Amino acid sequence: MKQKKITLISLILMIFSTIYGFANTTVAFDQMGYASIIWYIMGAVLFLLPSTLMFAEYGATFKDAHGGIYSWLAGSIGEKWAFIGTFIWYSSWITWMMSTASKVWIPFSTLIFGHDQTQSWGLLGLNSNQMIGVMAILWILVVTWFAVRGIDSISKVSSIGGIFVSLLTGIFAIASIVILFLNGGHLAEPANGIQSFVQSPNPSFQSPIALMSFIVYAVFAYAGTESMGAVTDNMDKPEKTFPKGLIISTVAITFAYSISIFLWGISTNWHQVLGGKAVNLGNITYVLMNNLGVVLGHSLGLSANTATILGTSFARFAGLSMFMAYMGSFFVLIYSPLKSFIMGSNPKFWPARMTKLNAKGMPAFAMWTQAILVVVLIFFVTFGGSDAQQFYVILTNMGNISTSFPYIFLIAAFPFFKRKKGLDRPFEIYTKRWLTDTIVGVVLVVLIVGIGFTAIQPILAHDYVTAFWTIIGPIFFGLVAWAFLAYQSRKLRG
Repeated sequence: MKQKKITLISLILMIFSTIYGFANTTVAFDQMGYASIIWYIMGAVLFLLPSTLMFAEYGATFKDAHGGIYSWLAGSIGEKWAFIGTFIWYSSWITWMMSTASKVWIPFSTLIFGHDQTQSWGLLGLNSNQMIGVMAILWILVVTWFAVRGIDSISKVSSIGGIFVSLLTGIFAIASIVILFLNGGHLAEPANGIQSFVQSPNPSFQSPIALMSFIVYAVFAYAGTESMGAVTDNMDKPEKTFPKGLIISTVAITFAYSISIFLWGISTNWHQVLGGKAVNLGNITYVLMNNLGVVLGHSLGLSANTATILGTSFARFAGLSMFMAYMGSFFVLIYSPLKSFIMGSNPKFWPARMTKLNAKGMPAFAMWTQAILVVVLIFFVTFGGSDAQQFYVILTNMGNISTSFPYIFLIAAFPFFKRKKGLDRPFEIYTKRWLTDTIVGVVLVVLIVGIGFTAIQPILAHDYVTAFWTIIGPIFFGLVAWAFLAYQSRKLRG
């Protein structure tokens, strides 16, 4: 049976649901107010746009490769560094799956009850943490069950996630503009000239170190485009579709982030709504959407009770949209990183079943092996007591830099990729060697500075345990990859 190909529109929606985080705009407004806009634009100019164009060249050139970023790295700097870089990258996604499988129930609870009630859930003697752990395990198993049924199901679910995030962003934008019009152009958060766009209202983000840490956050709000590399062989005309999809998504995501952050100031006064202790980074999106509905109700002249109902409805829709967005990104990321790693590397390294594809062209055994690993880790963290909770904190800290570290491999490998002879390059943006090297240098500086400040921050806070595990993450995962590679290479020779 002929496999259905991913079209340009499907790809853009997949990228949008994987990368654009509506919650990133609420967190940005909470942390930096209007001042976050300039950092998001800088993140797009200094990281997203140049790196996306590099990934587009990689993807178009290696369009028939099954291994995504593994194939890109192996074709540029050799198999050894490709294996180590991709293993570090893959390890960070295992951590992501563990945490997101639990976090996904916060928007689900908001959809059902109008606010987050996950901390009060319990059943059959299980406390709330254990209950969420069991639900996270079921989530991993159900998503894997659907994902092994083919790229069609992955494409459809991730596209639906993209549609819901787009709808949420649209409703938020329309409601904000209506409020602005009805209030005679008055902003809830005043914009007092250029100062409002460079200085944060948040007292926690006044120092140069805090500002630099936010640059890191802005840059990595754009992370994830490289994960699309593993589906190029399932695209319709990938040498054209992949670059087009990446470039259109880049422009759309940058614009959506920047305009959304500004629009929050129409309905939200930072000191009145966000200055208290009741708001945290877990519930910020639903607090702001609830407030948006209440302010819209008051602006339309509705009664206080009706405005409150409208606020709850907005929070519920945000819960539905964020749940669908999580589902969309989960469907892509439960498959794409694994495929890049397992299918891209030397098949002789793995048992035959790990690389075998099912009738739908999916590495089903490898995906179920991954699911079991994540399920065991979630179970251990959930039911293992305080030691297990500490283990999870350690895993999360190890994953922090590991998520971004492989970008150094991908960007640093690009000049070597450009100098490779005999490659068919259907899409090229970087044609001048000096310009390529300069842009690569700038992006690497941004990455290294960002990673450096992520590592330094816990040291400055005298949290040396977190600092140690944060820094050791890529070193540990890199050593595991190196040891595995050395063992398998010896076994093959011997």
